[in-house]
Amino acid sequence: MDDVLSLRTLNRTLLERQFLTERTGRPVPEVVERLVALQGQEPNWPHLGLWARVAGFRRADLGPLLADGRLVRSLSLRGTQHLSGGADLPQWRTLLRPVLERLSRARHFAVATEGLDPDGIALAARELLAEGPLPRRALGQALARRRPGRDGRLLAGVAELRVPMVHGPETSAWGSWGTRPNVTLALTGEPAGELPVAAAVLRYLAAFGPAGVRDFQSWSGLTRTRAAFEALRPGLRVYRDERGTELFDLPDAPLADPERPVPVRFLPAYDNLLLGHADRTRVVADVHRPLVMPGRALVRPTFLLDGSVAGTWAVAGEELRISPFAPLPAARARAVTAEAERLAAFLGPEWRVALAAG
Repeated sequence: MDDVLSLRTLNRTLLERQFLTERTGRPVPEVVERLVALQGQEPNWPHLGLWARVAGFRRADLGPLLADGRLVRSLSLRGTQHLSGGADLPQWRTLLRPVLERLSRARHFAVATEGLDPDGIALAARELLAEGPLPRRALGQALARRRPGRDGRLLAGVAELRVPMVHGPETSAWGSWGTRPNVTLALTGEPAGELPVAAAVLRYLAAFGPAGVRDFQSWSGLTRTRAAFEALRPGLRVYRDERGTELFDLPDAPLADPERPVPVRFLPAYDNLLLGHADRTRVVADVHRPLVMPGRALVRPTFLLDGSVAGTWAVAGEELRISPFAPLPAARARAVTAEAERLAAFLGPEWRVALAAG
């Protein structure tokens, strides 16, 4: 019979594999590749995801890694922006091609692409970018000139989904909050072979396991991956959670002590800790999920208390506003405030903390 893992064991194991029980001293590129990718819907968020995980990480540390291509920001998992290893991304983009091409045919793009061959849009974008990086607006304008009457912004969006591109380092480094309209796009390198689904599963389990088939599919956007799990089954450990869901894990990956104390951690918006599983109860209670994921594909910045999401936070001017889901006992309020003050110091000397009553 498969071993049954408690929710608390799954929580502590996930936190350990995500470098959230203790900040790691590993190099930043190694951390990013171990986690496969860090969510980067807006350029500042990956910096905060790394600050939560890497000891001594500074805002300026990411810029040189983006400039020399060791790390890149690009559309990746689930068709959203991620920070990935520069050498890692081309293979993942090849694996994720069906997901990204499916998204390029979504209703959002229908008006701009009706009657057009999406492959033709992709080919035109490749030709334009072969001459060098282009601002996304310029790419869209050039594509629209070839297809008069169409929305160039949407054409550029289709092209970005169908052609492996990276954002320029200057628009991926630390800077203003929110999305940046002046993104520069460049072609990525060619993949050195195709990443098998089974290899992707093993990478995923190292960072998010134990996990089930639906968890992997929710995280990656891929479908019909059970065959890969079945092929790997003889070499994996198999568990079940308290709901009876079958979970897989690497054979030599340790499980965490469910009683291990864990520190307060502040996470950026869209962090994959919250998006890495179909069943997200190992980190956020169902009752709190609408407060974190209110719709329109939003995932708010959160903080963890005893390993679970206990509230959200936001930036307003130069104030870090913390909103617990419930009033915090004095000792817990002090712990949350102390970590929030460390985050405020990371943001800059002028930042201050405001803790709501809950």
